[in-house]
Amino acid sequence: MFKLTSLNLNGIRSAATKGVEAWLEQHAPDCICVQEVKAQQPDLAGRFEVLAGLQGHFHLAEKKGYAGVGVYTRHAPSDVVTGFGMAEFDAEGRYVELRFDTPQRRFSVISCYFPSGSSGPERQEAKFRFLDGFYPVLQRLKAEREFILCGDVNIAHQQIDLKNWKSNQKNSGFLPEERAWMTRVLTEGGLVDVYRRLQPEATDAAYTWWSNRGQAYAKNVGWRLDYHLATPAMAERARREAIYKEQKFSDHAPITIEYDWTL
Repeated sequence: MFKLTSLNLNGIRSAATKGVEAWLEQHAPDCICVQEVKAQQPDLAGRFEVLAGLQGHFHLAEKKGYAGVGVYTRHAPSDVVTGFGMAEFDAEGRYVELRFDTPQRRFSVISCYFPSGSSGPERQEAKFRFLDGFYPVLQRLKAEREFILCGDVNIAHQQIDLKNWKSNQKNSGFLPEERAWMTRVLTEGGLVDVYRRLQPEATDAAYTWWSNRGQAYAKNVGWRLDYHLATPAMAERARREAIYKEQKFSDHAPITIEYDWTL
């Protein structure tokens, strides 16, 4: 089995103080895709290149304390790709792809951090530019190889993916245009929302993010923002899923899916 976890850290140094490394040692995934590393290379040196025996590979933002993604892996990749070809977003450290290619197969694990538009109209427009540019990237990749993309997508796709859907229809993360993009990815785009394949009707149990405002976490007023998006052949191999709501390393919960697959 191939055990794959995704977690928005909201700062790797912060998550480390809350016990993320000990949890990884106990949980023992083959790979963990992390987002919002919020660190530069000197911050990682000698401390965070390896976690729980997993070797890290990163795409970090040029701006200090901002964004950044990584994949920690038990298995050495054949290649590492950082960035997806849009300079605006590559400067923000939003995409790292580990390729595990053999003569028999071409397979990638991707950690991706989609922009948030919640801070205002300017960032929402940036988010739309990201979505427009990223869709053809996914299509090209799907034509070339099998892959699983893990990450904080910053979109709740359906009404069952957030607690208060009625009051959030004009808010970033649940805008009609964002939801339509997800629908397109999962229909004509040919990718699979793996969690929903395994749990098509889960509601409250599906949430992976809670606002720090009010009592959102205590009342489970959450959103499902963290996904495994996979090519159909990989999604078919998904066997078990778990969202670890009780693990408070950040404002996101880790999500793990086990695949009948070996690297």
